[in-house]
Amino acid sequence: MPTIDANGLRIGYEVSGDGPPLILLHGATGSGRDHFAAQRPVLERSFRCYLPDARGHGTTYWDAAQPLSTDDLVADLAGFIDALGLGAFHLLGYSMGGMTALHYAIGHPGRLRTLVAVSISAEREPRLSVGRALMDPERIERADPVWAGQLAARHDPVQGAGSWRRLLPAIVGEIEHQPELPAHGLRGIEVPTLVAVGDRDPFVPVDQAWALARQLRDGRLLVLPRQGHDVLANRPALLNEALLAFYRETGSMEVPA
Repeated sequence: MPTIDANGLRIGYEVSGDGPPLILLHGATGSGRDHFAAQRPVLERSFRCYLPDARGHGTTYWDAAQPLSTDDLVADLAGFIDALGLGAFHLLGYSMGGMTALHYAIGHPGRLRTLVAVSISAEREPRLSVGRALMDPERIERADPVWAGQLAARHDPVQGAGSWRRLLPAIVGEIEHQPELPAHGLRGIEVPTLVAVGDRDPFVPVDQAWALARQLRDGRLLVLPRQGHDVLANRPALLNEALLAFYRETGSMEVPA
């Protein structure tokens, strides 16, 4: 896996495909490789896909005993883009990555061609309450040992043994202290933007996703039926087809049928 120095980090990432650049930002506790495993084979047929690991996740080393902040995640993304020498590009973010993508879009509106925000809203609740309940390391080890093993396998090889136990409280702290997404900033995002949500997402109620899409100048809402938060992996064909339709409709490129 290649790495690149950006914003004081050595960011691990994967890259594949041909076409215009598309950056995919994974969600909290995940990695680019794992979270986008079902989308990558479809998207890389038409895009040059870049999948960076966020700080403290996967292959991007960072001491998760330190506070995790949205501002740092946005600065990491900006540094990654500049280090790659990209001009305009497409951006897709899931959950934590969706929040990073929205803040980046507000601060760098001229860099994007399209934006996709999956399983994220502007409101802090219920994301914070649900995150506190689910991302408790003691609960996970006691009640969900399979997930504990997956987290250890994903993060410990680079971050160090037991790193995921420090990462999860840092993620909850990041949600708690996230800066607000200003309404005027959201209205300033002019590129076509798809907001996607599962209709049973405990983190993001549909009405919050609808409100986010309504605030965007060219916002479109996609509600995926009978799906929770992880719409990337649960019946991914629905999301994948919607993504292809979005890119076709916005003239992003000729996407194969």
